[in-house]
Parts: sequence; C-alpha cells; structure tokens
Amino acid sequence: MTEAPSIRRRLIGSALRRYREDLGYDLAVAARVLECDRSKISRIETGQRGIRPRELRELLAEYGADAATQQALAAIARGMSGRGWRNGYDPVLTSAYAEFLEIEKAACAIFTYAPARIPRLLQTPDYARALIGADPSIPGQAGSALAAVERARQQAALHERRTALTVVIGEAALRQQVSSPQVTSGQLAYLAEISTSCPNVCIRILPFAAGEHASSGAGFSVLQFSAVPSFGLVHIDGPGDGVCTDTLEAVAACTTAFRDMQRFSLTAEESAARLGNRSRVREA
Repeated sequence: MTEAPSIRRRLIGSALRRYREDLGYDLAVAARVLECDRSKISRIETGQRGIRPRELRELLAEYGADAATQQALAAIARGMSGRGWRNGYDPVLTSAYAEFLEIEKAACAIFTYAPARIPRLLQTPDYARALIGADPSIPGQAGSALAAVERARQQAALHERRTALTVVIGEAALRQQVSSPQVTSGQLAYLAEISTSCPNVCIRILPFAAGEHASSGAGFSVLQFSAVPSFGLVHIDGPGDGVCTDTLEAVAACTTAFRDMQRFSLTAEESAARLGNRSRVREA
C-alpha cells in the first residue's frame, strides 16, 4: 500500500505546482532547473517525495517567489528539525498532529473560528485538562501531558514567536460549562485578560443574535505563511486531530467565511467587555 503524502509535503508540492502553472511552465522546464526527469518534479508536486533545501531554493528563485514566501516554504520544508518546545512530548502526539505543530511554527498569521469550545491556543490548563479528560479516545495517563503540550504551544506561538492570532468565538462557547463554574470562569477571565494584554491576539465574540447563517458549520483554523492569500493551510475540527487541506478552494472558502463572521461579531473592545462580564457572572 502506498503511504499517503504528509501534510508538509503536500503543502510544499502544491505551492510549487501553483507557481509553475501560473508562469505557464510545464514539467520539463522545472526538470531542467533541477537537472532531473519530469517524474521527479511530478512526485514532488503531489507530495509523494520530499525536496532538498537547495532544490527548493532553485525552483522558487526560478519562479520569482517573493522573499517572505521563500522563507516560509523553507521553514516548512525543514520539518522535524529543531523541534524546540516539543522535545519530550512526542510520545503523546499523533504523527499528524506533530506535523501540524511543525507547520504552525512557520505561520505568520492564524485565523480561528471556534463555535462551541475555546480554541486550543487560548485554553487555560484547567480547561484543557477537562476537555482532554472527557475525550474517551485519550488514555488517562496522557491527559496531563497533552495539556502541557498545549500550554507550551501557546507560549511559543503567542509570546515567543508572537504569531498574529485572530479568533472568532461563538457565544455558545462562553455559556457552555466545562468541568465546573470555577474552571469556566477562570477560562473566560483569561480570555478577557489576554485580549487586552497581548497585542498580537484579537478575540471577537460572535453573538447568538448574528443568526445561524453566520455561525453554522464546524470550527476551523486558517494558517497563513506570507502575503500571498492563496498560500495557506486549513485545519477543520473533527474527531481525533481533525483534517488539514491546502487546496485553493478550501483556503479561499474558509478565509471568506471568517471575514464574513467578523462582520457579524462584536468589536474587540466589546468582546473584551463581554468576556469580563461573563467571567464575573460565572464567579458569582
């Protein structure tokens, strides 16, 4: 059985294919750049094989990719090297989620829609442990380690790399009690605090009054890697680790949906006030 291409290889391969096709080049042109046969280029573009850093630089230079895109693709291609904060956590991560975390390191911006749960990048340890403990697919002994993974991920993404994070959270997520009133109020208080103290984080609340048309569907995240809107990765929430796709259609559709939901959401200032009020109500 042929192994399915990894997320990382698919993302790099499809980006290379788009650049080549936008220039009107056929496989033979790319093959001449790398002095290889066309089948190798085809396998790279479909994610069936990886690409060496030097080969990636040569193709991107030939295609005229801007510096930001070249740097982002190079970072993604490095893959599992320099895992940093992930050291020691690999035993509790699935291979797919570990790879997603590696790709996330190269993102310059993240857009997240969370209709019913606080997104992982903004969860408190208590809230994260409660949700992990309620998941029957996760062994009990792995729960604390997975919560630690998410905390370390937050620190790296939001405070060290200072990745721009924009989140639209459905009002249902604020009203759903997780574990206990204390855990829920603590989570809401943390959201209120980080929304005003962390300038790279923007939290918007999508109220019930916005209507079903604005808030239907599963939660998702869009990772952007450069100023090129079509170059991105979509993660759709679902059982297990969810699914990832980098198709132009998925990136465009989710980006458009996210922009539409922002239009119906409270402003960042109104959202911070709502979060503060909700946390006080929970405490009472």
